[in-house]
Amino acid sequence: MTLDQLLILIILAITIVLFIWGPWRHDMVALSSLLVCVFFGLIPPEKAFAGFGHPAVVTVACVLILSRGLQNTGAMGALAQRVVPRSGNITISMLLLTGLGALLSGFMNNVGALALLMPVAADMAEKQGLAPGKVLMPLSFATILGGMTTLIGTPPNLVVSGFRDSAGAGSYGMFDFTPVGLVVTLVGLLFIGLLGWRLVPGRGQTGAASFDTGTYLTEALVGEKSAAVGKSLGEIGKVLSAEDAQVVGLVQSDARVAAVAPWQRVQSGDILVIEAEPESLAASLSRLGLKMVGGTETEKDKKVVVQLGGAKPLEDTDGRKKDQDKDKGVPAGEEMQLRELVVMPDSFLVGRSIQFVHLSTRYQINLLALSRRGRRSVRRLRSTPLQAGDALLMMGPDDNLSNFARDQGCVPLAQRDIGMPNKEKAAIALIAMALGVAGAAFGLVPAAVSFATCVLAFMALKVVPLRNIYEALDGSVIVLLGTLIAVAEVIERTGAADLVAQVLLDNLAQGSSVVALALILIITMTLSDFMNNVATAAVMCSIAISTAEQLAVNPDSFLMAVAIGASCAFLTPVGHQNNTLILGPGGFDFGDYWRMGLPLEILVVVVSIPMLLWVWPL
Repeated sequence: MTLDQLLILIILAITIVLFIWGPWRHDMVALSSLLVCVFFGLIPPEKAFAGFGHPAVVTVACVLILSRGLQNTGAMGALAQRVVPRSGNITISMLLLTGLGALLSGFMNNVGALALLMPVAADMAEKQGLAPGKVLMPLSFATILGGMTTLIGTPPNLVVSGFRDSAGAGSYGMFDFTPVGLVVTLVGLLFIGLLGWRLVPGRGQTGAASFDTGTYLTEALVGEKSAAVGKSLGEIGKVLSAEDAQVVGLVQSDARVAAVAPWQRVQSGDILVIEAEPESLAASLSRLGLKMVGGTETEKDKKVVVQLGGAKPLEDTDGRKKDQDKDKGVPAGEEMQLRELVVMPDSFLVGRSIQFVHLSTRYQINLLALSRRGRRSVRRLRSTPLQAGDALLMMGPDDNLSNFARDQGCVPLAQRDIGMPNKEKAAIALIAMALGVAGAAFGLVPAAVSFATCVLAFMALKVVPLRNIYEALDGSVIVLLGTLIAVAEVIERTGAADLVAQVLLDNLAQGSSVVALALILIITMTLSDFMNNVATAAVMCSIAISTAEQLAVNPDSFLMAVAIGASCAFLTPVGHQNNTLILGPGGFDFGDYWRMGLPLEILVVVVSIPMLLWVWPL
């Protein structure tokens, strides 16, 4: 083993550990790995960022923009509303919903496809009398499966195609993934629709009433004129119980009271910690004249107090109207919006409290409440460290909320802001997208060029507003992909991939190409359950190619195994963004995903291996 091989293997091992452990964002870990390689001379400085010009990176960026365009026109949402029956036979409804989700995710961003169909899933859960999780998890898994069917369906496919091109065999075509991916998807959908959804825990009440993030914890200020002044916590609890709300904590003198008693009296200036459903928050507070306290970073008099509903002027703690400037909170006179945002695994907020972000001064918005799948915190709302899957009830101007979600790695719950379909723009978007797919499918131009042309058409025809072009880009994915491509090339160039492949063959596969193929698939699938699927694909592609070369067999079989394995993350909520997005609304715990995910992953392996051997023979 050479020094370069030892260095890159150590860097790779540390990178994988950091990906799985998750103390930092995936893109930050990947960028750090790239820079370490540069500092140790493994990558020439002038080639450090060459990966950002890779066709896979360009194509991923274009697909993200095109997905935003398809969402903006409302065409896909309207299609879903017509295609999926809400009532009737539950199996047929489940198969149609998951089938549509898989179809959409083959041509647009997986998260976008899931977000488009979440309102349909809510309606279906209500009509069928199901717990929302029994609809959400099948839908999430279906959109993940559907991404395997085309080149642009999911970023790992583009990564695999890019590595094939770098190896001198040329990139994959638009539908080269379809024969294996489609069969695996269809078998997976049948399992999900007929049996899988029955394995999902059905926590909480059924119907749309529970299709949300569960109960929220919020802080409400007791003003001088509040009906709660002088009452005991027991008396206040009886009043709030009429709205299915309850007092779970008390803050006095800016400190959380460790233990509260029912006979404890409430004074003006106290803050009640209230647990309630999102729909009943406003009614709960109005019964006692309480005001919701914004989760600002200030500690005393700068605290912003807001009210739910409409564009009312904000009030200070003494009840007087306050025309705030940008340094003190939400601007007065602007239309206020409420939005539920889900914290994603790669969010900057994970592990940090909301006060670290300085909501009032930076975004002029407020955190009203926090939902964490029924788990309570003993800390103040503004100082509670956030976790992936937390749902935040935010209030502020619509643009400010969008900026916050984009900057901090949050996703709006169920995309409630999708507008009415624009038939003219929808037709333009679909035609442009079809031409882009055709150009890539028939090899007229490379996929990156074809979809970049589509983006230009979307911009020229105003399908996507110019100001939203860069908002549509997921910067973390772009950075992750651009940096890891360079790191993966080092793994291949130094011969480290050959070493790993040799260990795999000698100690596990025992020289069998079929066993080696199955191991590549299973290892990739396991890694993708705990780390980003783009990172998984980038790491495993070099090893897959080296394994095939040492066995003197077709490398396409092994690359396709990496593509399938990187896409199938069904065991945890952190393996794929879609799984994280449904964590709160579905009322899931970390250990709930394997109930349907484990048999689905086993089924994928059983179906994939013979299909790979048939379509891409060794």
